[in-house]
Amino acid sequence: MNQPFPEHFVWGSATASYQIEGGTTEGGRGASIWDTFCQIPGKVAGGDTGDVSCDHFHRFEEDIKMMKELGLQAYRFSLSWSRIQPDGTGEANAEGITFYNKIIDCLLAHGIEPWITLYHWDLPQGLEDRMGGWLDKSIIPIFGDYARICFEQFGDRVKNWITLNEPWCSAVLGYGLGVHAPGYADADMPYVVAHNLILSHAIAVKIYREESAHQQGRIGITNNCDWRIPLTDSEADRAAAQRSLEFFLGWFADPIWKGDYPAVMRERLGDRLPVFSADEREMLLGSSDFFGLNHYTTMLASEPDPDTKAEVNIAGNGGMAEDQDVHLSNDPDWVQTQMGWNIVPEGCRELLKWIDERYDQPEIYITENGCAVDEPDLESALHDVTRRDFFKDYLNECRHAITAGVDLRGYFAWSLMDNFEWSWGYERRFGIVRVDYETLERTPKLSAKWFSEVIETNGISM
Repeated sequence: MNQPFPEHFVWGSATASYQIEGGTTEGGRGASIWDTFCQIPGKVAGGDTGDVSCDHFHRFEEDIKMMKELGLQAYRFSLSWSRIQPDGTGEANAEGITFYNKIIDCLLAHGIEPWITLYHWDLPQGLEDRMGGWLDKSIIPIFGDYARICFEQFGDRVKNWITLNEPWCSAVLGYGLGVHAPGYADADMPYVVAHNLILSHAIAVKIYREESAHQQGRIGITNNCDWRIPLTDSEADRAAAQRSLEFFLGWFADPIWKGDYPAVMRERLGDRLPVFSADEREMLLGSSDFFGLNHYTTMLASEPDPDTKAEVNIAGNGGMAEDQDVHLSNDPDWVQTQMGWNIVPEGCRELLKWIDERYDQPEIYITENGCAVDEPDLESALHDVTRRDFFKDYLNECRHAITAGVDLRGYFAWSLMDNFEWSWGYERRFGIVRVDYETLERTPKLSAKWFSEVIETNGISM
């Protein structure tokens, strides 16, 4: 039985520039903070880098043809800022503009709608060297200048823009835990960085709406969030689950949909949390035409026991762990992905409903959802039943959310192909297409063929 999705539902897949492009010293591209981070011993598994990755820089036509064969209606990809502006400022690099123009034109020639993310973590190293990157508020107008170049060069054909991908990861993993570039580990930096990221989003949207309205496109932001289930039905555990969500998603979404950070963050952080001016609040409020969501997993949340305070800061704790003071745990019955992330499809449905209620029924696009599976060889990849079932179960819960009234408009599978998975290097495979990292041959997996059928029928067979 086919369970249909709404008419005009958008089906796509997604990637990020540093994860697939390679060509890091070609076409006039400057260095990014991830080029630098990869050179620090012990920071990336296996000493891997994105220097070649999937070599999309040279193989994008082949890849787009493959997208067409898979039936993708849309393709979400990010621009490498240092390919557009090698040191982060100044005139645009003509070779970089030409490269992305070729991708956009090739996508459109194959009937695939481009969705562009302006920033997916690969800050130009020049900005890090000169001003400390996202720690300096003067980066806000600089990001605006970069965004303006992109709107002017590509906006005549690109009608769907995402300013930032997962700013939570940039702030927490890059500046709080030090496991992502640029590698700082500090308790206060993430709040400063997050503030500058949120305002950079707002200035880019302001520029787009004021200077590129004639292009008649849409612009928004993509945030990541896991779902939190109260460990028990106690008032304390329910409050802990809510607090965890507000420190995770509310931190970045509330300023845009409500005009300020969540009250619980203000109460707990005091003057450690930056303050928006009246003008900034006005610029922020309503600065996203849709709600972009990246969702992967679910955890149990509870009020920490005084005897288990040391366990609060465990993997997966969204927001700064000590500040939100929530204990997270797993249900032993949950199956996990290769990343150690719990597969809990109903968490996706509940998160969509939470967003729908908290933010007054926004248009939602799931801009990433997927799972890493241990695939040591081609044979295991071609029979990735776990990934196929993951997509099937999560999409079924998406359909239930729509039935419940959630305005979900599209779904982008992460990721199009196996790629450089940040600090995990090439040890983790999320792709619906296998990449042989020695030959760079692409091979669609079982999940890709299943996803193609979903797109073709606009529904999932149960």
